[in-house]
Amino acid sequence: MFRIASLLVWLLVLKIFDSCLCDKTGITFTFKEYQYKDTPKNEMTFHEFETACEQSSACNQMSGLTRTRCVRECVSPSCYREIYSSDPLEEGEIDVRLNSFKGCFVQRSGRTRN
Repeated sequence: MFRIASLLVWLLVLKIFDSCLCDKTGITFTFKEYQYKDTPKNEMTFHEFETACEQSSACNQMSGLTRTRCVRECVSPSCYREIYSSDPLEEGEIDVRLNSFKGCFVQRSGRTRN
């Protein structure tokens, strides 16, 4: 009887562990996507704003992720809120949202995408 109970407990533990793994891999990351055409003009415009924000008094004393967040919010507060506010960029995260952020910036700044 003890063996059966031990086996059932062990199977239950394995089932819980397995379901935890499935839950983590089943998460879908979604965010508002904007088209971004990587042209010299778009990159130059974005870089100009980014550089100005990096040198601003609000962001220039910061470093690392805090600085990145500050600069992005400075470049376009509305795009930052829309793309990053519900799920802020985390340390070590590969920023798959950057091109959407740039696309939002280009669209809202009224610059052409050529």
